[in-house]
Amino acid sequence: MTDLIVCTALGMEARAVARGLRPRPDSGSGHPRVRVVRIGMGPDRAARAAALLPPAAALAVTGFGGALHDGLRPGDVLVATEVRSGDRVWPCPSAPLLAGELVRAGLPARTGPLVTSPRIVTGRDRRVLAREGAYAVDMESAPLAAAAGARPFAAVRVIVDTPDAPLLSLATMGGAVAARRTLARIGPVLARWAAAAGPRRVLLASPRSFCAGVERAIEIVERALDRFGAPVYVRKQIVHNIHVVRDLERRGAVFVDDLAEVPEGAVAVFSAHGVAPAVREEAGRRGLRVVDATCPLVAKVHAEARRFAARGDLVVLIGHAGHEEVEGVLGEVPGAGVLVENEAGVASVPPGRGVAYLTQTTLAADEAGRVAAAIRRRFPDAEGPRGDDICYATTNRQHAVRAVAAEADLVLVVGSANSSNALRLTEVAARSDHDGAPLARLVDGPGDIALDWLRGARTVGLTAGASTPGAMVDAIVAALGGLGPLEVEERRVTEENVEFTLPKEVRP
Repeated sequence: MTDLIVCTALGMEARAVARGLRPRPDSGSGHPRVRVVRIGMGPDRAARAAALLPPAAALAVTGFGGALHDGLRPGDVLVATEVRSGDRVWPCPSAPLLAGELVRAGLPARTGPLVTSPRIVTGRDRRVLAREGAYAVDMESAPLAAAAGARPFAAVRVIVDTPDAPLLSLATMGGAVAARRTLARIGPVLARWAAAAGPRRVLLASPRSFCAGVERAIEIVERALDRFGAPVYVRKQIVHNIHVVRDLERRGAVFVDDLAEVPEGAVAVFSAHGVAPAVREEAGRRGLRVVDATCPLVAKVHAEARRFAARGDLVVLIGHAGHEEVEGVLGEVPGAGVLVENEAGVASVPPGRGVAYLTQTTLAADEAGRVAAAIRRRFPDAEGPRGDDICYATTNRQHAVRAVAAEADLVLVVGSANSSNALRLTEVAARSDHDGAPLARLVDGPGDIALDWLRGARTVGLTAGASTPGAMVDAIVAALGGLGPLEVEERRVTEENVEFTLPKEVRP
């Protein structure tokens, strides 16, 4: 059986796709078997051709398309999230995976609904389809989507005409030449998509996603917007996740790097990572209405730092330079604190006074433990925190990712690149102590998943950092389901029932 059939309406489209699929001398023998089929123009011809297609593991349709969405321009590539025709809709769940791969190939790809029309759409009809939410229009995808059945299906269109540049115009004809070149570049990406297709199992680590401190911080910003109205200014990212930040921005939150960017007397929220006393003093001088979203577990580390420094100890903080939590804790003990990032760094801690050590809350527990042990070896009288500084959520998520990594070919950790806890989860998964540790990758969403990672990965472990919305995990599961039958299992290592109270400024 062919691995992939790629259908096009026109001969020029078929030749362009086929040209891009010609094996290179260095391509080896592992590339999928792809057949390009010209089906003719229009839904009737597409339906007749679909009925005669030979068996294939995956089916795709590509070629030229017309833009309906104002944001699409000639040369852009639309990957359909669904194909519509009349009152029928065929979902295309793997669209984010395919679009992300096209972007990495250097193509201006985006996702959105595609509608199939029985005729060329112009003027008022275009505006009607646009109001219904469709991004682009073609004349062949719907019959092929119907014929795909349960097989992986993709519809990819290169825009050649827009409402402002009609199909039969000199400008559009010139754009068709560039569109043919784009089609040649789409072919190899479709081949990688087909190679990634197949049945697989997804192991969901649990707990995963939001912790109590993150939920509290987000709720604080939401309540501040409700109570005080927009804009509400937030110093730094409220939590380290771009999806959370963008959502709050849409609601009226304004994120700033420095309090100098906040108008005097405005509402300012301190992020979950905490701030140094100097920041609080600046807010007071400028008359800002402060709402503190510092995680209570981070606040505990601040209090311990002050306690140790007050008795004359040198406070050694195990953490990562530049992280906002580290800056806040060291700001509590100016002249009495030093940062150590790894075991080697312990040698640079100056002797001559009592030593106490603390830990950034989002570190990998095993690595932090080794650094703490190195501190105790060098300073036998060194005192640590009264309780574990690494927060419960970080520890629980690390235990859970180990559980799934033990069975996985690939582990995907969902989180933003500046999220310390998500980075540590990725490192913990990659250090799995079973034979043949899995490939572990940090991704912000389905579009970041390289299709080559999925090729041959029949068991995928999936988790998310404590600052990552659960919806992003759901989006990845849905996208993987578009590549073939999916079996989803959960690996739960513990239950979490921690809750934190809100600051008085935003309590009901």
